[in-house]
Amino acid sequence: MKRTNIFAALGCALLVFSLVGCGSTNKLQSITLTASLIDGVPPSTQTGIYNLNGDSSTIQLQAMGEYSNSKSVDLTNKVTYTVVVDPNYNQGYLHGVLGTLIPPCQAPSSPSAPPCPDPSSPPFTSGTVEYSQTGLITAVEPAVCTWEQSGSFFIGAYEVTASLDGVTSQPVIIPVASEAGPWAGGACGPTS
Repeated sequence: MKRTNIFAALGCALLVFSLVGCGSTNKLQSITLTASLIDGVPPSTQTGIYNLNGDSSTIQLQAMGEYSNSKSVDLTNKVTYTVVVDPNYNQGYLHGVLGTLIPPCQAPSSPSAPPCPDPSSPPFTSGTVEYSQTGLITAVEPAVCTWEQSGSFFIGAYEVTASLDGVTSQPVIIPVASEAGPWAGGACGPTS
């Protein structure tokens, strides 16, 4: 009878050590945020700055977590996304008039949730960029241009971060070119 108890105890101990990895915690160390698709196409470069080009344009973000056991895990649908107007680049052209970007809005999670943009017609209090908890960023009304006239640098952008278990990613910067620019030719955004 005692031998059975010893084997049971050893079996339990072995199970406990295999579940916790002999003291290893596999702790989340960092999150890297990138764009996996821009308008349904994988981007050719990964720069950390992704242009939202055109009304209804989309950027699908991907959050990859690095753990203390050196494993990489796709956390795209587990992280919490935060999207804010970049405090250093907060200007945009709306119908040719330069002004401050309005806050982004989160995609409605239920039929009773407020629409995005909010309200659904002018004057808007939030919009231009809609984000979902799956990391999908969408250009919505009001359409804006956050690039300066020659299209070589942006004057407005949104910053996106992803967080989980007290770890926050580096910011991803998203300028918007959902409206034609206020200059001759109507171009908005980079030309290459």
